[in-house]
Amino acid sequence: MTPAPEPALDLLIFGGAGDLSLRKLLPALYMAHLHERLSAATRIVGIGRQAWSRTEYLQFVAGQCPPFIEPSAFSGPAWATFLDRLDYVAMDVGQPEAYEKLKLALRVQAQRVLYLATAPSLFTKICANLSDAGLIGAEDRVVLEKPLGTDLASARLINAEVARHFQERQIYRIDHYLGKETVQNLMVLRFGNAVFEPLWRAPYIKSIQITVAETVGVGSRAGFYDGAGALRDMVQNHLLQLLCIVAMEPPISLDADDVRDEKLKVLRSLRKMDADSVKQDTVRGQYSAGASDGQAVVGYLQEANVPPDSRTETFVALRVHIDNARWANVPFLLRTGKRMQSRRSEIIIEFAEQPFSIFGKTHSQQPNRLIIRLQPEESIHLGLMAKEPGSGMLLQPVELGLDLQGSSDKRRAEAYERLLMDVIKGRLTHFMRRDELEAAWTWIDPILQAWQTQGDKPRHYPAGSWGPSTSSALVARDKLQWFEDA
Repeated sequence: MTPAPEPALDLLIFGGAGDLSLRKLLPALYMAHLHERLSAATRIVGIGRQAWSRTEYLQFVAGQCPPFIEPSAFSGPAWATFLDRLDYVAMDVGQPEAYEKLKLALRVQAQRVLYLATAPSLFTKICANLSDAGLIGAEDRVVLEKPLGTDLASARLINAEVARHFQERQIYRIDHYLGKETVQNLMVLRFGNAVFEPLWRAPYIKSIQITVAETVGVGSRAGFYDGAGALRDMVQNHLLQLLCIVAMEPPISLDADDVRDEKLKVLRSLRKMDADSVKQDTVRGQYSAGASDGQAVVGYLQEANVPPDSRTETFVALRVHIDNARWANVPFLLRTGKRMQSRRSEIIIEFAEQPFSIFGKTHSQQPNRLIIRLQPEESIHLGLMAKEPGSGMLLQPVELGLDLQGSSDKRRAEAYERLLMDVIKGRLTHFMRRDELEAAWTWIDPILQAWQTQGDKPRHYPAGSWGPSTSSALVARDKLQWFEDA
């Protein structure tokens, strides 16, 4: 029997000449092409305002993308055949008449993935213009990049406008953290290992820390970043999504809605912050001049395109509680910042101490910790106490380690490649649902409003440090320390 022909797919990237496309999307698609994960009938169409021909666009891509591809994976012949998949349409996405030109460049029978790698302010215009031009089919999919709104009201407006043209099952709200191998491994770690699930709750867990630290400053993103800040840019999406996966109840299956139902319950169980708790349980910071990677760097207020009186936070730490039976009285400590001492994304599960120690007070014991590192390396370590060699009974900390990168000889796809393939295959599990997004903003909004009302300036911290000293005081109230201080 002759196999059925592969369905044609047109993957449109709005913002096809932008940083996200050049640094992440096109390199990810090249890797999928290299490893034969894209069907032969898949075509990639970049869309941008630059008045280029296809040849000029390919020359631009060929000059910009290769530095963002792992050198060992770059192959001249594979790159040439990848470029053969690419096309380009020069157009102003805000002009409805331009979509007639786009229609001529697309295949009539092809399914479409519409990736909106543009400013969120253009999302509703693009969707409306695509719909008016008859370019949205019942099986087409739209990918919405973050940030999706700046508060609950704007997020609801974008969601409502996009929903006029796409059903919820067609909408993929992307958060690249959910594509990381270690993040997806959290589900297996929690629900696939009987040793952890009985202990994954109060009172066996004392605290949970989630840190996403960057050594870079705002750089070329200053224009966007100053209107957002760390709470909107990182906490509302990345950190809250990590929190949900750590804290959720076991879903009844791996079906997308079963998983997202449980994440939604976590977001709705977050203890709301009023003005007093915002003062007590949040810390805002802004980096000043210092050193990063051994080089002197300027402070945030000296960065290009940053107003000299800006009160935008580049660091935020929060003490959070989840009001349900599993997590009663367990503090979740969230922290993110730019120009930090090292680049690090990690989750620290600190288990409660033994109620009684037979080794006495003279023997130093560290709490057991499960250390889940997402970047720069991906690994899981369990900190235990063991006996020091010798005749006595002295204790020393040791680690059981799982090197996720070295544990298998199978290739590990990067986050964007994995998520792009999920979109193509119609898998929604690792994308945010509308009610999830709005629940996250519902919790974030009172913090933003309290900061604005209180009018406090962010506390300065030198570049290359771990943020304002007040963040250490924040966790010390629970007799805790940030992991690097322990």
